[in-house]
Amino acid sequence: MSTALLAMSRHLQVRDVLATIVASARELLDAEYAALGVPDDHGGFAQFVVDGVSDAQWKAIGPLPRQHGVLAAMLQGARAERLADVTRDPRFGGWPSAHPEMTDFLGLPIRDGDEVIGALFLANKRCARPPAGGCGFTEEDEELLGILAQHAAIALTNARLYERSRELTIAEERSRLAHELHDAVSQKLFSLRLTAQAAAALVHRDPARAKEELHQVAELAAEAADELRAAVVELRPAALDEDGLVNTLRTQVQVLDRAHSARVTFGAGRIRALPAAQEEALLRVAQEALHNALRHSGAGRVDVALARRGRGAVLSVHDDGRGFDPGAVRRAGRHLGLVSMRDRAGGVGGALTVESAPGEGTTIEMEVPGG
Repeated sequence: MSTALLAMSRHLQVRDVLATIVASARELLDAEYAALGVPDDHGGFAQFVVDGVSDAQWKAIGPLPRQHGVLAAMLQGARAERLADVTRDPRFGGWPSAHPEMTDFLGLPIRDGDEVIGALFLANKRCARPPAGGCGFTEEDEELLGILAQHAAIALTNARLYERSRELTIAEERSRLAHELHDAVSQKLFSLRLTAQAAAALVHRDPARAKEELHQVAELAAEAADELRAAVVELRPAALDEDGLVNTLRTQVQVLDRAHSARVTFGAGRIRALPAAQEEALLRVAQEALHNALRHSGAGRVDVALARRGRGAVLSVHDDGRGFDPGAVRRAGRHLGLVSMRDRAGGVGGALTVESAPGEGTTIEMEVPGG
C-alpha cells in the first residue's frame, strides 16, 4: 500500500495518475483485471484506463463503455459493489464479444467530498473460489481498496489542478508573446511602410536620398524577420520528451544567437535525467530569462549554462547588459517575469536567485534537487 501511494504521488499528468492507480489496485488485491473510469457529463466516460487487457484486445472491444449497469450504480449511488458474479446481477447489460469473461467483481466510487469523480473496479480475484460459492473478494479487500480510492481522489485532484495551472501558464505566455509581437514587430512594419512610401516619393526628385531610404527598408525588414523568428522559437513546443533538456536548450540558444545581434552561448556538463516537471520548469525559466536579456537589457552577450549540482542541476543565465536594481523593480510593481520564474522554481522544489545592479549586468540562477 505504501509503495502504491508513493507511486501515485510521483505523477503530475492525469493519465499517468490514472494508470498508476489501476495498476496498483490490481497488484494490491491480486486481481486479473482492473479499470478506472472518469465520467463525463453526457452519460459516458471522459477517460477510461484498464490494466490486465492487451492493447489488441482493448482495440477489439471497441468504443468506451457508457454509464450503465453496475458502473452507473457506483457513480450514481456512490456506494461499493462486491458481487459473486457480475453477469448474474440484474443490472448487468452484457458486453462486446471481445470483452474478457468476468465473474467476481469489486468496485468503489472515487469521491472528492460529495462529488464522485471516478469509479475504480476489479474483477476475477486470483484465488480459489470459496467452497460455498460467493465472491473471491473479501471485506478486507474492500477496505483496502477503499483506502486506495481515498488517496486516488487526492492524487487525481492534484493532477487536475497541475494540468489546469499549466494551461493557465501557457495562456499567459501566449498573451505575453502577443504583446511582444504587437509592440516590436507591428511597430517595425509600420516604420517599414512609412520608409517605403518616402522612398517612392523621392525616387524621381532625389534618387540618392531614395536609395538611402531603400537601404533603411531592407534593415527594417531584416529586424522584423528576426523578431518574428525569435517569437516563433518561444511559441514552438519544446521537444523535451524527444530531445531532452540539454539538446532542447542548445537548439533554442542557437536559433536566438542567429536571430539577435547579441552573442548567445550555451554550455552544459554531464546532467543526470531529471523528472519531467523539473526539466520543463528549467526550460521555461531559461526562456523567460533569455527573453528579458535579449529584449530589455541591451546586452552584447548572454551566456546560458546548465551544470550538475549534487543529485540535481543548476541553470545560470548571465548577461552583460545594463542591469537593474531588483529591490526598486519590486517596489515599482514591475517584476520582469521574476515572480513567474520564482513560482516555477518553487513548484518543483527548487530555488531562484537574481543578482543584478545598474550597469553590472544580470545573473539568474535556478537550482533544482534530484529526482
